[in-house]
Amino acid sequence: MDTPVRILLVEDDPTSARFIAAALEPLPALVDHADSMASALELARRDHHDVWLIDARLPDGDGVALLGRLRGLGLSTRALAHTASTAPDDHEALLAAGFRQVLRKPLAAIDLRQAVERMLGLGEPRPASPDAVPAQAPGTPLWDDAAALRALNGNAEHVAQLRMLFMAELQDTGTRLMACWRDDDQDALEAGLHRLRAGCGFVGAARLADAVATWEADPGRVDLRSRFERVLWETLDQPPS
Repeated sequence: MDTPVRILLVEDDPTSARFIAAALEPLPALVDHADSMASALELARRDHHDVWLIDARLPDGDGVALLGRLRGLGLSTRALAHTASTAPDDHEALLAAGFRQVLRKPLAAIDLRQAVERMLGLGEPRPASPDAVPAQAPGTPLWDDAAALRALNGNAEHVAQLRMLFMAELQDTGTRLMACWRDDDQDALEAGLHRLRAGCGFVGAARLADAVATWEADPGRVDLRSRFERVLWETLDQPPS
């Protein structure tokens, strides 16, 4: 493919957005980034896109509502959804809304590109890479460099850039999550944990990803919140080399 495809990426987490844009570069692709429903609608009205890649949860709505608004404008671009949710009902709702495929975060770069290629009729379906969803096992390392490199096709420069961004925002992210927990704001807590888990997967923050997933499964448990906080500070105190 010599002519770049144009993709509208709707993703409010900056770490995830940078990972996805970097992963799509080799197609080649020109990626327009929107961080909300409002900005996505503006970009979709202004420019033609070959594929929409839409996060299931957004700060001002969700992927299902956004796709409905876009279809209401008479736009027929093929749409992919991406989400950190593992719930079958969530995936079924996205497919029922009209998304061609639901991609689960964290994504492996090769699986993401293959999904876009299939949307464009450029490749045959292949089984998902086993690296798409990293295993969470006892003794999980703080930083999984190999997983991060696999996700970005061995591009150490991209890994380093994403990790810098992730670490720059991590303390504020943790502070916001703890405030949501103290205020019993379950919706905001769930959304924040969802975004953080995806970001952890992209940069190989394996132990924090495990702590986030465990707390997300039962946010009312104080011991899981305490474990999350402990691993958060471990991650902040031991940045990747």
